[in-house]
This record gives sequence, C-alpha cells and structure tokens, in this order.
Amino acid sequence: MQGVLQGFTIVLILIFIGLATARFLPRKRESIATGLTPLIYYITNPALMFTLLAETDLRSVIGVFTPIALITAALTGGLYALSAKLFFKVPTTRLPGAAMSTSYVNAGNIGVPLALYAVGSTDPVVSVLIAQLLMIAPVYLCFFALAARATGSQANKTPLGKTILRSIANPVTIATFIGALFAAFDLRLPEVIHIPLDMLGQASIPLLLMAFGLSLYGQRPLAQKSLRSEVFLATGFKMLFMPLVAWVFAAFVFRLQGTALLGVVLMAALPTAQNVLLFSQQFRLETTVAREVILCSTLLALPVTLVITLLLG
Repeated sequence: MQGVLQGFTIVLILIFIGLATARFLPRKRESIATGLTPLIYYITNPALMFTLLAETDLRSVIGVFTPIALITAALTGGLYALSAKLFFKVPTTRLPGAAMSTSYVNAGNIGVPLALYAVGSTDPVVSVLIAQLLMIAPVYLCFFALAARATGSQANKTPLGKTILRSIANPVTIATFIGALFAAFDLRLPEVIHIPLDMLGQASIPLLLMAFGLSLYGQRPLAQKSLRSEVFLATGFKMLFMPLVAWVFAAFVFRLQGTALLGVVLMAALPTAQNVLLFSQQFRLETTVAREVILCSTLLALPVTLVITLLLG
C-alpha cells in the first residue's frame, strides 16, 4: 500500500507541476509544450524504452506476463467494440479510438514508477510495453487506417501497408525493438554510452508527466452530453473490466500469486495512454471519446489501484 501511495504521489506531483506551469506561466505554456513534445518523442522516451528492454530477462517476461497483457487487451477492446456497436451504434469514425482507449494503458510514464514502487520490479510494465508497442499498436493501427479509408477522412491515397508501416516505425517502437534484441542476445553497450542513455531515459518520466499536466489545463471533462454514455461505458471497461480480466487469467490460468499477481492487475488498471489520442488525430478520426476516457481513467486510477492493492496486497 505504501508503495502505491508513494508511486502515485510522485506521479501526481509531477502532473501538478505541469498544470501549475500552465496556470502561472500562460505566455510560456505553448513554447514549453512545443519544446517538450519533440524532446520526449525523439530522445528521452526512446532512451527509456531501450534501457528498460535491454536490461530485462525476456524469457521470464514473455513466458507469462506478455501473454496475459495480450489476452487482457484483446478481450477488453473486442468486447467493448461489440457492446458499443450493439447498444450505442457507435460510428466507424470513433469506434477504433474508443476501443483502443479501453485497452491501451499508460505504461510508459505512470506504469514504470508504479511498478518500481509498488511491486519492486519493472517486469510487469516491460511486458505491457512489449505487448503494446510491438503487437497491439500495429493491430489497432490497421483498424485506424481501415476506418479512415472507409469514411473518406484520410486525405491522401497512400497504400494501406505504407500508411501502417509509417505509423509504427516511430522512435519509441524502434527503440523498444532494438532493446528487445539486446536482451534476447545478451548484448551490452559500452558503459560510456549506456550511462548517458540511461540518464536521458530517467528524464523521460518526469518530462512526460509534466507535459500531461500542461495538456490538462483548461479542459472541461464530459462537456459533450450526447457522448457521456459512451464515455462512461469505455471508462468502465478500462478501469473495471480490464483489471478483472487480468486477475482472472493471471490467478486461475497462469497461477500467479503475490507481487507477480499484484503487478499484472495494477498494470491493467493503469489509465489510458495519450498515444490513443495521437493515433486518432493522425488518422483524422473523432477524438472526443478517447480524450474523455484518458482524463476520466487518469482521475480514477488512484482509487482503483488502492482498492486492488487492498484486495491483493
């Protein structure tokens, strides 16, 4: 319990610093955000992903944790899409983003400190990163591209394969893949190169959280009344159904116990990643539901993880 509280306190303080920066430095907010985004995207986040993966025992992660992450994401996103289509007749323009918002977690900036402080190991969060960046994201990107083409919202006529390849060939995914190769073949960088990379990676988490705090300033949650039911359904799938599915498979299929079980369920209870919003914007699809689920799941993450820790800790 103390680890969860400490982890979330650190996360919330850094988000608040970003929010306070936007509030008290309004003239500098845009320039700070403009500078942080490419720095994180091209440099610090890839460095973090590489160093995390390169130092991981892939056999222990891929053997148990990664399959659970894949099954959990597939069931949650798939059942939400089916429910949303049946009960709310959700149009194609926002279904991929809404479905992804229920099953794609913020492992990169909230999952890492939570895993370290609550579980004492990065294995659960690394498994989620592997599953999301190398497997889940490419599948969702296919759905995004197909939805964009079906609705005519994509302006260019780039071939589907090239569109998907361009989307997944980003610095974070490439760094994750290279880190996985280093771990698989037990390769090591010279210390003089590894240390600067590790320092850059450690800077990624506070910068990401501050950038998220900057983005929260001025937002009004649930402002669009007609979409509230969809937002509530998607948030329920994300914060209740997904951790439940993770617990069922981890405890009864893979027979995990103790901190390993706690780590898997806590990772499933992480809020939605901001990448979902970026993907929706990139393919020019509707973003309202995805944006609202990101905000609502972030607000609910602390109480949900505290309840999970009480039940499993």
